[in-house]
Amino acid sequence: MARARKPKEKESDHPDQGPADQIRVRRMHRRDINRVWEFLKLVFRAVNRNTVEYQRPRSKQRFEEQYDDEGIEQLVFEAGGEVVGYAECAYEVTGSDNWINPRYFDSRGMRPLFVEELATHPDYQGRGVGSFMLEQLQHLARVRGCTHLVLEVAENNRPALSFYRKRNFYKLDAAIFMAQKVDQEPELLPPRPLKRPGEAEPGPDGPHDDPDAPEPDKPQGSP
Repeated sequence: MARARKPKEKESDHPDQGPADQIRVRRMHRRDINRVWEFLKLVFRAVNRNTVEYQRPRSKQRFEEQYDDEGIEQLVFEAGGEVVGYAECAYEVTGSDNWINPRYFDSRGMRPLFVEELATHPDYQGRGVGSFMLEQLQHLARVRGCTHLVLEVAENNRPALSFYRKRNFYKLDAAIFMAQKVDQEPELLPPRPLKRPGEAEPGPDGPHDDPDAPEPDKPQGSP
């Protein structure tokens, strides 16, 4: 499948900010990296406090590296010049730290568009931003010949789960994070009393002679 290529910046790629009551979408440019990164931190601040796995890129460095990856499509959604949404997708499994198994989809005749990120500004939730972003991703999937949108969402992120379920997303796999409580023992042994000089060293079978004790005098006539 053809890879998405990063656009070259041109003046035509920077239209006027437009009215505040319209949502505009454009491809992200390098100059947007800092601005979008701050936007993602704002959106996922509360979610990340309550999830095992970060719901956004692990670091800004990784986010910057993704911009140079031709397999990644990054879209910025704006209203009145303000970033109100961000979507990131890939047409194939990307990244050396990705856990996705491509054979799962191949064996089922699925050609997925992987939705890596879908973020809406907290102040604009419920105003159609999320629906517009999803519609844009569905459009990309159709024109690229993809059959499914595939994404990951934290099980305790109830607003996101509700949003996706209302739009006919279904659970693909039963993989979840699990934990088992382990009985704790201290790494270091507790204190023990010093033995008195000449006292036999205790062992598993009872007291035995102390190898550091001086050898007793032998009685006369002994070999």
